[in-house]
Amino acid sequence: MLKISLHNNKFKERNSNLNSTNDFHEEYQYIHLLNDIIQHGEHHNGRNGDTLSIYGASLQFSLENNTLPILTTKKTAWKTCLKELLWFIRGDTSNKRLNDQNVHIWDGNSTKDFLEERGLPHYAEGDLGPLYGFQWRHWNAKYGNFNDDYSGSGIDQIKYVIDSLKDPQKRYSRRLIVSAWNTEQLNQMAVPPCHCIFQFSVHDTDKLKCSVFCRSQDVPLGQPFNIASYSFLTHLIAFHTGLTASELTLHCGNCHIYKEHLDTITEQLNRNPYPFPKLTFARKHTDINDYSFEDFIVSGYSSHPAIKMKMVA
Repeated sequence: MLKISLHNNKFKERNSNLNSTNDFHEEYQYIHLLNDIIQHGEHHNGRNGDTLSIYGASLQFSLENNTLPILTTKKTAWKTCLKELLWFIRGDTSNKRLNDQNVHIWDGNSTKDFLEERGLPHYAEGDLGPLYGFQWRHWNAKYGNFNDDYSGSGIDQIKYVIDSLKDPQKRYSRRLIVSAWNTEQLNQMAVPPCHCIFQFSVHDTDKLKCSVFCRSQDVPLGQPFNIASYSFLTHLIAFHTGLTASELTLHCGNCHIYKEHLDTITEQLNRNPYPFPKLTFARKHTDINDYSFEDFIVSGYSSHPAIKMKMVA
């Protein structure tokens, strides 16, 4: 099975030089994608800056044996990523509640100036609108502000998936899909969703796979988070429903690197990855909303040093 669809012969050539003790490391898919964009990307002058871009890539990661593919060729802020995921799962839209957990990845998209430019001057600072988690848990419910109570409003897509996976007759459905791309409410969101749809599928009785489509990938900054986040999510849903996490596939549309980040990623291209860490859970809850950061036990994460890059809002 191809691990990445782009210039696969070059990818195989690169991996032929790996140490015999590590015949294949899935992180090289990511390194290859960065290199492919640099070598073959087109120059685009977009909404928020100049990029090198290619279109169409698929990366695949095994989740077997509790494997958690957090990228290692630069330090990944997996704790921040996990806190954001739990915020999504609860359907929250308040950046202030992320800030309370020392998570600041949405700060640039929730300032009053940014919201006014987005055509949302009536939102309070920190209100991100009905994006991601809101659509996951309250699809198309009428949105007011981040402090409203949306209990029982809209369609709870996550609950539908969980209920189906718990049912031996329904878990093989080909309709276990969650979408954040709600055309009717896109203009109410601070930013339209980049990772916009994902699907679960069960194989070999209890093996849970997840496939994600991302319309837009800031590969140096956003993609490591997407890989980690949906790996965490697949492990969590599998654990919660009595299944076993098996595989994550990331399908990407526009894959790009902002020009101001080009120089900073050169060092990463020559780094060899470390083994991926493992994930176990401290306890099982009845309600998916009750899982906390402390319930996730990540062990064995080693990485190269962080590479500092400023997010382009």
